[in-house]
Amino acid sequence: MPRPSDTKQRIQEVARELFAQQGVQRTSLQEIADRLGITKPALYYHFSSREELVRSIVQPIIDEEEAFLMDQEALEKVEPRALMEGYFDFHYRHRREIMLMLSELTTLADLGLIGLVLKWRDRLVRLLHGPEPTLEQAARAVIAFGGLQDCTLQFADIPKDELRQVAVDGACGALGIQP
Repeated sequence: MPRPSDTKQRIQEVARELFAQQGVQRTSLQEIADRLGITKPALYYHFSSREELVRSIVQPIIDEEEAFLMDQEALEKVEPRALMEGYFDFHYRHRREIMLMLSELTTLADLGLIGLVLKWRDRLVRLLHGPEPTLEQAARAVIAFGGLQDCTLQFADIPKDELRQVAVDGACGALGIQP
């Protein structure tokens, strides 16, 4: 018999698959249970709602992004290229989950994650340009960070190292710094 954590992980994996195929709102907990060959009450033992299941999938990503930002904020001086590389690596590593989140903006709004993402972007801009960036600096940073994230999704078939090089170079170009 699988350990509860194994079952929980299996539920999350099947949920990711079904959410990606048909969307969060169109995927029932019964479908997830049926796919796993377990009862719906067994699924409810691990997750009391679809929202709790979705949050369990995205919370580790949220925690990792927050830790990344806190580490950068703790530095005496931020190295822009290293910040861009770390941001790229994070998004590349989680591109599957990020694609799921982007396809379910209503669910993200319900979980309060859209505001959180906007606050992260603001923190990233301040890491690069200080507490009062100009509009030009802020706009360039939003383009750089948004472009890095988009590249991890748009070019998923390109080898990571090759994509990282060109995407980070492009982000640095958007920031007006030497790649």
